Amino acid sequence: MEKKQPPHKVELKRQIWYSVIYSLVSLVILLAINFWAVNRPEPAKYSQFLDALDAGTVTDATIGADTIVWQVGAGDEAQLFSAARVPGVDESALLEMLEAHDVSFTGVPANGFWSEVLSWLIPLGLLALFWRWSMGKLPGATQALSFGRSRAKIWDESTEKITFNEVAGVDEAVTEMREVVDFLKHPDKYAALGAHIPKGVLLVGPPGTGKTLLARATAGEANVPFFSISGADFVEMFVGVGAARVRDMFHQAREKAPCIIFIDELDAIGKSRAGARSPVSNDEREQTLNQLLVEMDGFDSSIGVILMAATNRPDVLDKALLRPGRFDRQITVDKPDLNGREAILKVHTRNVKLADDVDLHVLAARTPGFAGAELANLVNEAALLAVRQGRQEVTMNDLDEAIDRVMAGLERKSRVLNEKEREIVAHHEMGHALAGMLLPYADPVHKVSIVPRGTAALGVTIQAPLEDRYLFTEAELRDRITTLLGGRAAEEVIYGQVSTGPADDLQRATALARRMVTQFGMNEGLGPVALEEMNQGFLDDAGFVQRQYSDETAERIDIEVQRIVSDIYERAKTLLRRHEAVLRDAAQRLLEKEVMEGEELAQLLDEAGVKRPLTDI
Repeated sequence: MEKKQPPHKVELKRQIWYSVIYSLVSLVILLAINFWAVNRPEPAKYSQFLDALDAGTVTDATIGADTIVWQVGAGDEAQLFSAARVPGVDESALLEMLEAHDVSFTGVPANGFWSEVLSWLIPLGLLALFWRWSMGKLPGATQALSFGRSRAKIWDESTEKITFNEVAGVDEAVTEMREVVDFLKHPDKYAALGAHIPKGVLLVGPPGTGKTLLARATAGEANVPFFSISGADFVEMFVGVGAARVRDMFHQAREKAPCIIFIDELDAIGKSRAGARSPVSNDEREQTLNQLLVEMDGFDSSIGVILMAATNRPDVLDKALLRPGRFDRQITVDKPDLNGREAILKVHTRNVKLADDVDLHVLAARTPGFAGAELANLVNEAALLAVRQGRQEVTMNDLDEAIDRVMAGLERKSRVLNEKEREIVAHHEMGHALAGMLLPYADPVHKVSIVPRGTAALGVTIQAPLEDRYLFTEAELRDRITTLLGGRAAEEVIYGQVSTGPADDLQRATALARRMVTQFGMNEGLGPVALEEMNQGFLDDAGFVQRQYSDETAERIDIEVQRIVSDIYERAKTLLRRHEAVLRDAAQRLLEKEVMEGEELAQLLDEAGVKRPLTDI
């Protein structure tokens, strides 16, 4: 059986052949034009013909009705000249002169003006037609000539149809989008009451929550064309290209109405425009945004063109985009709750063979904060693990391992630690785990491991909240910081010194303590004052905070953060010193097994008679 070549190799060979053929044919046509131009007679006067004839240099002549063409010299040095005949010259006298000088001559029919023009245009026309044909065959060759054309992709919903059955975990957003579908199907019902569907629908939410999927499902339910384009596709290095693409996109949409235009990552072109005094501006992006605003004002939603967009940075969008009459409906597509995650897992496991021990409700409870894309990746990772192990179905252990992979990274058993480092890591991770098990508001410990994972983690302690939380008290935040500092505290309690391992824990604990001071007002020194704005977008912008306080206040903030972290660190050390024997025993068992489940650690604490949770620490 003949082995098929990969598609990219076939495409590359085809591109090479088209290039070779185009080059050869172009060369032949250009050589023909050049040869014809080189052999074209040089214009001259009739008197020059008579002088050459008397000098005996004329070797050949072609007599026409109005012109005469003669050749001077022979071989490579031959030259052609052409002159208009003088009216009234006796034809017989001219022939006698040519015969007397032994000149070979002949006659040709008269050439009209159009024959002269066509002799130039036909070769050039053939070259232009072949160039046009070859440009259509060469992949990507026409892109240089289509800067102003829209790059929106039109999804064929007949072959790639997606409906709301593929969307789960965002029930409120689906309910809002059903109204858009109903309008596209029954516009007369709304027009009869004088109602207008929103011109623009803006989907906002964290990355991976299914904003694009929801937009495509809306088009699939309505069975209308779906134009999809990224905001970055509008902007080029040439000024004016983005505005031209916006115009072309709306022109195409009007021709295919009813339809849906979807702009992903709207913040790429929709960022707030710089003020008149601002030194930072982007003319191309601002022109593109201005054209988008004009087009949104200029089209009538009654024709059935719905503009949808998605962003995870609504806080940076220009105010003109969000006013009524443009994107006048905002739909939040947030991370799913427990029931939403279970529904999403059901969607992604439809075509996956699951073992009888798989409980999707338990799996959803173990994945708080996961978005739809992360849950899809989790299911796929579990399936890959099952195939790698040679199993015919996905087990709960595969899904647990997939969760660990997604949260902490791949196991790196090739990274071999020496015995001293393994002991430090074991006590460090067990310090986290004991704090999580003993404190009243800490999340329950699911697993403890000293197998290196990811790029930097030498061990990991995984905690699994019992439920989704949206509010936290000061006591709960202090327990969370205590758990973060439990690893460093364990190292100091056991070894009397600390290593570089707790660096990431310190950063996270300090960042949380700073938010308690600057955003939540949970401190004694500064009181209930908001000193920093909370992030209004859906990306983690903790590294860029707008400062709203003086240098003196900044110094007081630093002192207060240091006091909170120091006090909680002393609390963590006190907790572990009280249970040092259990810490040493648990760390020794972790060294032997490398991985301990939360149930094993709970059983160990029960055997040691440790009461949980602690209320006097």
